[in-house]
Amino acid sequence: MANPTKIPFLDLVTPHQELREELLAVVEKAFSNAGFIGGPMVEDFEKEFAAFCGTKYCVGVNSGTDALRFAFMAAGVEPGDIIVTVPHTFIATTEAISQAGARIAFVDIDEQTYTMDPGKLREYLETRCEVDGTSGHLIERASKRRVRGIVPVDLYGQTADMDPILELADKYKLFVIEDACQAHGAQYFSKKDNAWKLAGSMGKAAAFSFYPGKNLGACGEAGAATTNDPAMAARMKMIRDHGQAKKYYHDIEGYNGRLDSIQAGWLSVKLRHLGKWNESRRAHAHRYHELLGEAGDAIVVPLEASWTKGVYHLYVVRVQDREAFQAALAEAGIGTGIHYPIPLHLQKAYESLNFKRGDFPATERVAAEIVSLPMFPQMTREQVDEVSKRVKEYVGSRVSSVR
Repeated sequence: MANPTKIPFLDLVTPHQELREELLAVVEKAFSNAGFIGGPMVEDFEKEFAAFCGTKYCVGVNSGTDALRFAFMAAGVEPGDIIVTVPHTFIATTEAISQAGARIAFVDIDEQTYTMDPGKLREYLETRCEVDGTSGHLIERASKRRVRGIVPVDLYGQTADMDPILELADKYKLFVIEDACQAHGAQYFSKKDNAWKLAGSMGKAAAFSFYPGKNLGACGEAGAATTNDPAMAARMKMIRDHGQAKKYYHDIEGYNGRLDSIQAGWLSVKLRHLGKWNESRRAHAHRYHELLGEAGDAIVVPLEASWTKGVYHLYVVRVQDREAFQAALAEAGIGTGIHYPIPLHLQKAYESLNFKRGDFPATERVAAEIVSLPMFPQMTREQVDEVSKRVKEYVGSRVSSVR
């Protein structure tokens, strides 16, 4: 029988206890003026988060999924258009594509970074698509559909390799919308511009999720889209509010995707602490790197590429016998998670796309081996050391048994 959990996979209680007075003050403010939807608290947060991401605009919405979906719609996606992304991500990425009326195309990930492989993207665009001589549009040969955009996913708190992706997008006149839902505050070094850039500032727009477990988490559902394009921002604001240009004047059909003011107020409070929390995550990750590096090849620690400063939303390792590994840590009272065990192209929801096992081998290898270790800002050094000790004990026992 497993021991009671001593080191949880995630701690959402402690930070809310630490910020209790500030968070409850937000509720009191909303109660006093009955401003529950939109209003100054939402507008203030939008300004603050735009500044944090280095963008001109932020549009608060009710989830990261809606942030992506509204961004596609505001970018002018038409029914049947193709948007390219990766199969190693949460299904919200592809749900947003489908729900915007577009079709999904996958390219494989880089097996070391777990993000979109620019080489595979290039291969897809060059070998499976062609530029129409009359319209100048990029057309996928097999489906005869227009390719409109690319969605690189900043996974586990690390950005995708954006320079080559943006270069390909520019060459083929495609938009890029970042799925930055796990990368609040992550940075990317652009060799092209010789500068560090923040996640959410590099594409036509970007989507963020504030699901409670994220680096910046709401006390419920919330999300936001960032952009430097005023027309995109204005369009997304209309879409989130039933297509209203002003109250009861509906220029388009929209959605009920607004951000609650209490959630926005809570996010403003937490945003003031996010830099410190991200640095704490990075410190924990580097300690894991140091200690787990002593375990040899039996465990693969995450690579932080030279072009990224990750914020370690998750600390994901790879092992051969995942079930035994998780059971051993559970026995020691250590929580773990898996993100994501079944690639999207093999999910039942996408059977109609006719993908098969072997279509995206890097994704499939990674999905079979990944395990997320405990990672949250309030972890202590002693807890990181204890997790690392138990991991190395497990690895040592497996090596001994093989011998």
